Amino acid sequence: MQLLEIECLGKTLRLEGSMAGWQQLFWGEQCVSQIDANANSDDSPYQQFSHKFSLRTEQETEQTGQSEQSELHVELNGSLQWQPFDLQFKLFVNEQLLHENTLNEKDIEQRQIIPGEKQAMKFSFIGMAGLGLKLLKSAKVIKVLFAAGSLAAYSWLFSIEFAIALILCLVFHEYGHIKAMKYFGLKTKGIYLIPFVGGLALSDDKINTRWQDIVISIMGPFFGLILSLVCLVGYWLTDIEVLAGLAVFNALLNLFNMLPVLPLDGGHVLKSIAFSINSKVGLVACVLGAALGVYVSYHFGLALLGFLLAIGSIEIFFEYKRRHLSDLLPLNRYAQIVSALWYVITVGGLSAIIWFVGQTDNGALSLPLKILAS
Repeated sequence: MQLLEIECLGKTLRLEGSMAGWQQLFWGEQCVSQIDANANSDDSPYQQFSHKFSLRTEQETEQTGQSEQSELHVELNGSLQWQPFDLQFKLFVNEQLLHENTLNEKDIEQRQIIPGEKQAMKFSFIGMAGLGLKLLKSAKVIKVLFAAGSLAAYSWLFSIEFAIALILCLVFHEYGHIKAMKYFGLKTKGIYLIPFVGGLALSDDKINTRWQDIVISIMGPFFGLILSLVCLVGYWLTDIEVLAGLAVFNALLNLFNMLPVLPLDGGHVLKSIAFSINSKVGLVACVLGAALGVYVSYHFGLALLGFLLAIGSIEIFFEYKRRHLSDLLPLNRYAQIVSALWYVITVGGLSAIIWFVGQTDNGALSLPLKILAS
């Protein structure tokens, strides 16, 4: 991931690295220094680093008007701790201190990601799919068409009342994602309702940390838990079974989303925690999650989950391929524990609602519990 970017002598000095100890220093677009992985052998949580390189410059003298070459010696020294993130550095030019600073996780979170230079266009199916997705994101009218399509599809499968209730649950779930994106200052494109698939919350900006991925992913199901609790309280106060039905089916919907399977929200939580430990743990955890998804898909005959698993497999492949080049700051130990507890509390709350409502004599309300029990 990108650790540091500062201006030096009219050019951008950029430091990139990974938890393993691998680092590269770029002067503009040129790599001028590299530290191999596992270069630090001590047990200190801090990785000490030192990058040195020389530059030749030409300056025109006032007396003769001729150019004279001079050599500048640049040195970047510092220490880096990943968990919790703490980067301290000093930049020297010809042994004179030019810049020094300390960066923490908040500095990484607030960093704006600037897209790189555009490459020459090459035809590929993946490229065409990406272009189609960009067009999809930019077309606001698609939101209305998808919403109308979702309402029509769910009305055809079930009833207009159930379709409206389901769309309400989906929108509230996606609003949780949107709320988290805005909390981190990310620009959002809004909510898309996709027939037979669910909902999608889109952002214009990219995230910088695994913690952002955790919060944005889990806030959808957590908002779903809040909605189910509100409906359940309303059922207790009024005895209106529609509210109980909304509470239990919304809980089941969000519990499905918390499966530790990519690209579901639970899969993103698992991925961010596991890859923050190390890339091998991350790969094993995601593969086991995919195996669980295959079992659930086969056992319940969920063709949609099988389709999602195919997308998730691609995500696992690229995540592992870029394990040493990740742009995301990993979770520290405290954040890993908080994320795991948040996940367990959310899953436990949704499961408790399904169990509680399932104790009633109404067969329809006990259906989600029978599904889980099977």
